[in-house]
Amino acid sequence: MFDIYTRVIAAFQHLPWLELTAMLLSLAYVILAARGSLWCWPAAFISTALYTYIFYDVLLLMDSALNAYYLFMAVYGYWQWSKNINNSANKKVELAIVSWGLSWHVKACLVLAVIATILGYLMATYTPADFAYLDSFTTVYAVFATYLITQKVLENWLYWIVIDLISIYLYIEKGLIPTTVLFIIFVIVAGYGYIKWLKSYKQSAIDLQPVESN
Repeated sequence: MFDIYTRVIAAFQHLPWLELTAMLLSLAYVILAARGSLWCWPAAFISTALYTYIFYDVLLLMDSALNAYYLFMAVYGYWQWSKNINNSANKKVELAIVSWGLSWHVKACLVLAVIATILGYLMATYTPADFAYLDSFTTVYAVFATYLITQKVLENWLYWIVIDLISIYLYIEKGLIPTTVLFIIFVIVAGYGYIKWLKSYKQSAIDLQPVESN
């Protein structure tokens, strides 16, 4: 028992602290996003700045570029979520959770698959990137899913579950263990986020129904 404890302490002492900091801030982002908190975006901004450097350092070039994109989306997401809109009664309300149709998502996924395949070919042919096709697919779909979350589209969480599962494999192969643990947690939180947003979406639909008078 003491030997196991010693190994755990030794492993903790040798953790890459830059990656660990990025990991914790990313976790804070996704939990806050699942709860619909505006503060998710400042956490996202700092964590993605750190991950832009980390992924570039291990030649996951598309992931590095993706996190550079996240920097801008964190600013846009903060602006989008913080602005108020007028409802039919001319009252200020928060951006509401919406759901886009299945056929729309199917068409979007087909277009994204073509883009990711072309991008993967270019990365595999002209750059030293590892896992060029998988990295390109997760990047392209994550770009799209990030836009969905800034618009509070319910289905964004379903995209993230698939993206995170693929990313877990990539990060294990690259030895990014804290990030691997982070993405395992992300899968769980994405499931929680979908359930929570779905409940809010259904509740909003009920609230918008006209009240019948006797």
